[in-house]
Amino acid sequence: MVKTGHSLREKYIGDRKFYRRLLAISVPIMVQTGITNFVSLLDNIMVGRTGTEQMSGVAIVNQLLFVFYLCVFGGFAGAGIFTAQYYGAGDEEGIRHTFRYKMLMGIVLCGAAVTVFLCFGDRLIGHYLHGSDDGGDLAATLSYASDYLKIILIGLPAFTLVQVYANTLRECGETVVPMRAGLIAVAVNLAFNYLLIYGKLGFPRLGVRGAAIATVLSRFAEMSVVVIWTHIHREKCGYIKGVYKTLAVPAPLVKKYFITGSPLLVNEALWSAGMAVLTQCYSVRGLNVVAGNNIASTVSNVFNVVFFAMGDSIAIIIGQHLGAGNFKKAKEEDSKIIAFAVFIAVLVGAAIFATSPFFPRIYNTTEEAKLIATRFLMVQAIFTPQMALLHTSYFTLRSGGKTIVTFLFDSVFMWAVSVPVAFVLSRFTQLDVIWIFAAVFLTELTKCVLGVILVKKGVWMNNIVKSA
Repeated sequence: MVKTGHSLREKYIGDRKFYRRLLAISVPIMVQTGITNFVSLLDNIMVGRTGTEQMSGVAIVNQLLFVFYLCVFGGFAGAGIFTAQYYGAGDEEGIRHTFRYKMLMGIVLCGAAVTVFLCFGDRLIGHYLHGSDDGGDLAATLSYASDYLKIILIGLPAFTLVQVYANTLRECGETVVPMRAGLIAVAVNLAFNYLLIYGKLGFPRLGVRGAAIATVLSRFAEMSVVVIWTHIHREKCGYIKGVYKTLAVPAPLVKKYFITGSPLLVNEALWSAGMAVLTQCYSVRGLNVVAGNNIASTVSNVFNVVFFAMGDSIAIIIGQHLGAGNFKKAKEEDSKIIAFAVFIAVLVGAAIFATSPFFPRIYNTTEEAKLIATRFLMVQAIFTPQMALLHTSYFTLRSGGKTIVTFLFDSVFMWAVSVPVAFVLSRFTQLDVIWIFAAVFLTELTKCVLGVILVKKGVWMNNIVKSA
């Protein structure tokens, strides 16, 4: 028994050097994402204090924009896998190719998103507006959402360029600069939220339009920081030298990046669209559910940054080990990161559960919406360790280029299982929305089992740049 316990500790618990390196990479990501999510919470509260319709309108638009954001992440992720492995192999020219590929992909995705939202934005928003008998003004909600969307689209090109630069920096081990840029962005966002939502210090009182303007300004502030820093520090970012001499990428590499990355792009698009559909299923129960779900997801995002950062750390650390051909170390450290993430998630879940009754009280919304938010938070708290295991398993599989597997693991499951369960229960039963919400989480237990099996088998241990 002692021997078994000792071997388990060696397998799942690292030494001080390991945790120092892990925290050196993950803490800046946690800080940046945590502060961003915390400011999103404050932003949410500021808008929420102006009324339920305003908060619901902004929440609906953000749910739709979430699809675009994840399409960008997915579109860049395939090239990002190569970037991390190129960096591990010391190949700067390879990094230039992935940078250019991301730039071209970003132009396509951003252009497509702006076109879709300009042409079909109001129609998409309308799918979330149900249940006027619960006291919500659906016409006002649509008007607020439409105003917010039209302004927020101005910031999408800046958001896209930030991801090109910041993702490349992180994949090459530089996580502090994107963190600093994020801190500046959230400071700008918070300051102008206060000034423009409420009309302080002589600024006009613009409500949700003020919130949108503040977000756009923060996007351009963040973009300025990462772009200027990268080009000034050319000695640290050798790949940036001559990167704009051409945007052409050799056709064989485009094919390779696209084959690896297209399942991730499709996966993120389908998964985020699936999340939007899940939210729409919950919204059938009324506008209060939209408001309550928005509060719960915003609050839980603040807490969940810890284990989310572990997924990014896996992409960086394990990707670099695989690029260097060190498979044994990659597998050993991956097990330790996953174990650490799940342990942290248990603590995070307990914190969410303990604080779940308090955060909704801050909002100026209905008592029903506050009660729904509290119950949603309690369910999320219970399933937080499961979410951590799923997140780190997904990034493990992705780090070795197993993008078809992650596609099946993530979005196919979403549309084959989670969405049908939510759709059927919301439309053909009288179940309270909280039980529908919990049922969706319960379906993902099978994904946990599958994720553990695939990670343990080591199907993800591949060097994908040795022949690139």
